[in-house]
Amino acid sequence: MYMKKRISQIGVYTALTALLTVGVNAHTGMVSGTDLTPDSAIVSPAANVIDEVVWVVGDEAILKSDIEVTRLQGNPDGSSWGDDADCKIPEQIAVQKLFLHQAAIDSIEVTQSEVAQGVDQRINYYIQMAGSREELERMQRKSITQMRQEMFDEYKNMLLVQRMKEKLVEDIKVSPAEVRTYFSKLPKDSIPEIPTTVEVQILTQTPKIEQEEIKRVKDELHSYSERVMNGETSFQTLARLYSEDPGSARQGGEIGMTGRGMLDPAFATVAFNLTDPRKVSKIVETDFGYHIIQLIDKRGDRINCRHILLKPHISDESIVKAKERLDSVANDVRAGKFTFETATSYLSDDKDTKSNNGLMANSSENERTSKFRMQDLPAEIAQVIDTMKVGDVSKAFKMVNSKGKTTCAIVKLKSRVEAHRATITEDFQAMRKIVLEKRREEKLHQWVVDKIKDVYVRMNPRYADCNFEYEGWIK
Repeated sequence: MYMKKRISQIGVYTALTALLTVGVNAHTGMVSGTDLTPDSAIVSPAANVIDEVVWVVGDEAILKSDIEVTRLQGNPDGSSWGDDADCKIPEQIAVQKLFLHQAAIDSIEVTQSEVAQGVDQRINYYIQMAGSREELERMQRKSITQMRQEMFDEYKNMLLVQRMKEKLVEDIKVSPAEVRTYFSKLPKDSIPEIPTTVEVQILTQTPKIEQEEIKRVKDELHSYSERVMNGETSFQTLARLYSEDPGSARQGGEIGMTGRGMLDPAFATVAFNLTDPRKVSKIVETDFGYHIIQLIDKRGDRINCRHILLKPHISDESIVKAKERLDSVANDVRAGKFTFETATSYLSDDKDTKSNNGLMANSSENERTSKFRMQDLPAEIAQVIDTMKVGDVSKAFKMVNSKGKTTCAIVKLKSRVEAHRATITEDFQAMRKIVLEKRREEKLHQWVVDKIKDVYVRMNPRYADCNFEYEGWIK
């Protein structure tokens, strides 16, 4: 949190993962050359868990439980596993391990902040589905903090795989001629449908945090500093107990070797000025909250340090007042007293959209555009604009922004283009992306095939008759 920029199934996944990690660590060690006969199993006496190594890819084991957990989670693209799930699932897991292995070789990195933000977004979605934080915690029989911690590694690996894929295909380009040629050969009923896209303007105002709450947070951080400096306890212990950064808290607040550019500027300024690992920094305010920092190691333009993050809590009263102010603004816009664009430039505190008439930017898929598919919008915004007409201004609502902060907003639906069959004149960019994605998929497929040739692979004989997507698994 210090850096820049199926509800019922979650509990099954995290519980299995926690149990089986204990079993693997205690009994497998290095898995290369593991006997993969049907009787090969991992037994954890402490948890009374029996598990089986079914594949080995490089020095990574794929457990039978990994396959069952993935089956419960569902296919990442939302499609059904089909009748061949017993073969598709372990192959998909094995492919992900290939990308993760290459990401480690190529020193691909993701920041703790990116992971924490992604996990927070997932948690917020699950809260919406459940109806409330309390209901989600009741359903999962664990706290929100525990859920965040259990999801952290999974989401981090997902990001690493994504970054590795992006690196492998970053040089692929397609020309306008290629796009026209590709679609000219498609039968009319095979031309893809372009999903509904929208453009949205947003005006946000962050609810005021009472000075008493800020003082409470600072006093707590001061007390942590004093306890560390007095030798009463360690910084790591306090970070594990109290830090509100789910990514680093589990590591005693440690962020790992990180470059200055990956850190919030205010955080970086203080962190890089630290010289004594025995001391604790002054309190630092960032967009994520308030921090104290302790140096671990510094090497040139990279630093490793620990931090404790506390976030001031926003009262229900402040949220109500912020929504009332925004509803008043929305009423004035509807009455024609001023435009939404003018209101945004003077009143919005969203730095990313304020200077652009509030127009939201979609930076997904390595492109920056103002057009969003509904599923690409933050869930709170998508829900609000779903029934709006073009030009409508919404009522005020509460949301969590990209930095994990609670804010209030009103939105205007600037444009909506309903789903339709693609045409080369109206949808060239969308069609170009389709051809580009096809070329990227071909490149990634060939990369996996080539990678399999050079990696140690063993699998349980029961998989020998599988019709795999990638050739070369069976050697």
